Amino acid sequence: MKVQVLVRLKEGVLDVQGKAVEHGLAGLGYEDIGSVRVGRLVEFDVDCGSFAEAKDRASKACEALLANTIIEDFEIREPAA
Repeated sequence: MKVQVLVRLKEGVLDVQGKAVEHGLAGLGYEDIGSVRVGRLVEFDVDCGSFAEAKDRASKACEALLANTIIEDFEIREPAA
């Protein structure tokens, strides 16, 4: 079963990459775009019978390795078909 994990910095944690992207966009004439946050998408297969099982397994993987839960949040979702 394919799973997507979206990892982003928690609200209130300075997103240096997001600020750099926001500044770059403004320099290109996109001054109307703001509050940019940058995250990462991790996609993988989990060998299991249901999405609920895959989500539980992915959550454990996030807590163990994929996300620094002190400063990052993660969201687990099923990819669109």
